[in-house]
Amino acid sequence: MAASAALLLRLRSGLRLGARGLCARLATPPPRASDQAAEIGSRAGTKAQAQGPQQQRGTEGPSYAKKVALWLAGLLGAGGTVSVVYIFGPRRPGPQASHSSLSPLQETTLWMKLVPRFPMNSTMMIIEPTSPCLLPDPLREPYYQPPYTLVLELTGVLLHPEWSLATGWRFKKRPGIETLFQQLAPLYEIVIFTSETGMTAFPLIDSVDPHGFISYRLFRDATRYMDGHHVKDISCLNRDPARVVVVDCKKEAFRLQPYNGVALRPWDGNSDDRVLLDLSAFLKTIALNSVEDVRTVLEHYALEDDPLEAFKQRQSRLEQEEQQRLAELSKSSKQNLFFGSLTSRLWPRSKQP
Repeated sequence: MAASAALLLRLRSGLRLGARGLCARLATPPPRASDQAAEIGSRAGTKAQAQGPQQQRGTEGPSYAKKVALWLAGLLGAGGTVSVVYIFGPRRPGPQASHSSLSPLQETTLWMKLVPRFPMNSTMMIIEPTSPCLLPDPLREPYYQPPYTLVLELTGVLLHPEWSLATGWRFKKRPGIETLFQQLAPLYEIVIFTSETGMTAFPLIDSVDPHGFISYRLFRDATRYMDGHHVKDISCLNRDPARVVVVDCKKEAFRLQPYNGVALRPWDGNSDDRVLLDLSAFLKTIALNSVEDVRTVLEHYALEDDPLEAFKQRQSRLEQEEQQRLAELSKSSKQNLFFGSLTSRLWPRSKQP
């Protein structure tokens, strides 16, 4: 990857340098007709013969320059982050225009304007989300709308990219994807919101979700580009932020709403990984307890390096405390029952008449 990127940068630099050289040659006026005639000869007949081809070349000059410049502009526009747009037009008439003996090529003025372009692989392709409402309105009865919305990143959370010289790029599915979708689909509206482009991510989503548990798909053009990161702005989802959970492997992805997110460690491709199962248990606990605002829960795990591990430890501690409380309650009940039985034997009730 590093070698390919270096080769691409060198190619772009070469194209830009070549463009500057060609622009300088195109903008340099050709020698005067009188100078050319002097080189050929001083006779009027010889000069007339020399001016004929010169006028023909001058007529073809603007067309040729325009073709070359437009070809170069297209080449730079396709391969670089800056495209060159050439605009041809006649020079404005001046006070010496009537006395000028310039050729048509000299009468053509060449302007060069640098226009930003965003190639398919540029990280600065999108600055703002494409719409202030990225998702349609929630479903209404008789259709079922899950009470919560789960926003999942694709790369690093559900898939692991692998590259080899023999196979190229391949994506490995994380263990537990099917369980995650099946258990959370009734409780969460599942949305894939990835920083990948749609051309890359669309077939990958089809492969990880053959049964259609995913409700919506959002790609890089829906992110907000800030300080070198593709940020997912929850306010643009057209959903109640109190019921939206974002799962990503980068905290910068939900930096605008830090208490709406769960940051996982990027999956390294280990086949024994169980993080998605733990994530499913964590999100089910939130939904089944009918939490009014998920931010009140996620705020407790915002500073944890591994929020799911912290949740498991807290859950295990609570279970131990509950078991201890039940054991003490059971012991106390048994003691009360024993003393009650002893009292009834020591002080038997009088017989009723």
